[in-house]
Amino acid sequence: MSDLTIRTVRDHDRADWERLYQGYAEFYKVEQTPEMRARVWSWLHDPLTEVEGLVCEDAEGRVIGLTHFRHFARPLAAATGCFLDDLFVAPEARGSGAADALIGEVKKIAQKRGWSLVRWITAEDNYRGRGVYDRLATRTNWVTYDIKL
Repeated sequence: MSDLTIRTVRDHDRADWERLYQGYAEFYKVEQTPEMRARVWSWLHDPLTEVEGLVCEDAEGRVIGLTHFRHFARPLAAATGCFLDDLFVAPEARGSGAADALIGEVKKIAQKRGWSLVRWITAEDNYRGRGVYDRLATRTNWVTYDIKL
């Protein structure tokens, strides 16, 4: 894992980020258009939006993973939390420690900013990812619901 570098997503990462984010959408079987990716890319570079992004580079400087996160209000706790929206590691780089490193960096950022927790969701059948998450975090018993608009 020491051969990995975690850093903020930069303008020159666009092609690598697109490749990874498209892979993320395909993993979750979500139809995603180039226009949708362009919107998310613009959010990552707009200081007025809450979404932030990190990438993971391997020892050769290849971008092998990404994560997006944002703060959110936790009224019941009277605190601010961090929601880790997206996490994806290229299939050929899984097992490299990239997921651990990306989550670890989000945790450091959250601690530095005084946020009370880092939270994320994943699919029930994301067994490989859940193996990592079970090591790094506490699984909750909350059930989520969506109202599509």
